[in-house]
Amino acid sequence: MFNGIIFNQGKIKKIINRKKGSNLFLKSNLKLSKKDLGVSICCDGVCLTLVSLKNSILEFYLSKETIKRSKFNKIRLNDNINLELPLKYGQKISGHVCQGHVDTTAKVKKISIVDKSFIYEFLIPKKFQKYLIEKASILINGVSLTISKVTNSGFQIWAIPHTLKLTNLKDLKKNDIVNIEVDILSKYVKKFINEKK
Repeated sequence: MFNGIIFNQGKIKKIINRKKGSNLFLKSNLKLSKKDLGVSICCDGVCLTLVSLKNSILEFYLSKETIKRSKFNKIRLNDNINLELPLKYGQKISGHVCQGHVDTTAKVKKISIVDKSFIYEFLIPKKFQKYLIEKASILINGVSLTISKVTNSGFQIWAIPHTLKLTNLKDLKKNDIVNIEVDILSKYVKKFINEKK
């Protein structure tokens, strides 16, 4: 489990593509050691397993399913990736409960600035629009954010300067693709109600 509060990033240094998946190599200043091999790390909102660690280079394996469902089929060398270690027992949850199970991707439709905050408007596939609720939480590239407005084709969020400073949201441009995990409560409540009908 994660909470979508980002303090670290990694830079993509190498990508090895194979028929049934890929290996991703990130350079990061995360405080890890060999004993952490096998730990789950949230990478731009995707829960990945650390398979090797050498000289601050973290290696992760991506399955075809992960690549298909996330923005990882469009990543490039030197892209910045938001990183979050799993929650520990007793740790404060400042964001919201996240699984690192990406539901879909969204496209940046528009970016505007109000004072020092950035307003991002996203387009999301129609089948996921039913989970969008104004003021509910949503995970974007691993960052816990609040939906400020639900639109006809997606949603809008505001990002404050502190969030922009610590995450790769500041790098976003129009038409960029981001990873989306909708609020787990929205998914479960919707499924429960549908089953009761």
